[in-house]
Amino acid sequence: MSRLEQLYSHLPDAPSDKTLAKADFEARHWSSAIPGPLKPGTEEHKRAVADMFRETFNPYKPSVIEWPNLDPQTLHRITSLPIWDIAVQTEGKARLRMAAYADMIDDPDMKDALRRNAWEENRHKEVLSKLVEAYNIPMAPEPPYIEPKDTEWAYLVTGFSECVDSFFAFGLFALAERAGLFPMELIETFEPVMQEECRHILLFANWLAWHRATMPWWKRPVFEARVLGVWAFLAYERMDLARSIDSEGNEHTQDNNFTVTGAKDMTDIDIKVPELMQLCLDENDRRFSGYDHRLLRPTTTPNLVKTGLFAYRLWEKALGAVRARLGQTKQHAPA
Repeated sequence: MSRLEQLYSHLPDAPSDKTLAKADFEARHWSSAIPGPLKPGTEEHKRAVADMFRETFNPYKPSVIEWPNLDPQTLHRITSLPIWDIAVQTEGKARLRMAAYADMIDDPDMKDALRRNAWEENRHKEVLSKLVEAYNIPMAPEPPYIEPKDTEWAYLVTGFSECVDSFFAFGLFALAERAGLFPMELIETFEPVMQEECRHILLFANWLAWHRATMPWWKRPVFEARVLGVWAFLAYERMDLARSIDSEGNEHTQDNNFTVTGAKDMTDIDIKVPELMQLCLDENDRRFSGYDHRLLRPTTTPNLVKTGLFAYRLWEKALGAVRARLGQTKQHAPA
């Protein structure tokens, strides 16, 4: 199949509830039949990664999603989120970048997995476009999507960006569900998309390990320097606000860092940052728990958050001890 559109050209228009439930379960629970350890760089690891991505495919179809009716308050909450332009455009660029990088890969297993990933990114864009249309969310015109000049850099930016954004999105999504500010029908509609993001970053983490293990040693320093450069770029990007103008001349301010800072827009629950970070960690573990434990998980963002929480708890403990000592000093002070 030379065209991405042909990867899944016969999706069911109206699958039964039983079919959807089976597909949803299989999209979250998968183990490889390959015995023994799955060491990155080996044929066994590479085959398991490709098998995972192919066999956990969920055949939902954006064109038949029934978007629920929303009350005015919920509709305003959704349409006012500062994310829609960036979300749609990000998925549009991701599909192009992943397809372009897949074309560079000679290995048939990894090429197939990344091409399927590109197809699913395009489906995410379709889902978001259908939502925008259903709820009349004002959008700026989409820019033309152009194949990247530096294909590897673009793919790394997309992959690492998804690892960061998905980690925080898992927590925000769970927070929104707990708060009950969005109807359960809308939560259930987006649930397959959230789990699909988990699969995407699982694929990226294992591709990265495979790529590092199979590249010539003399290319490794340059590649690792590029990885550091990508992290620096992402840190800079998330400190910025993107602005665009729609067809009526209205300015749209888009928050590049919404997945980190958006709790106040997703819920009325008064939640502290450490509690939100712990929720993100818990949800991250839950979403990955159904996949073969021998496959690697993204670790950078979870480890940074764990380190931050550890430091925060040490600080709180030390601060509590200081306060207790000051309280004892006041009690024993002469009147």
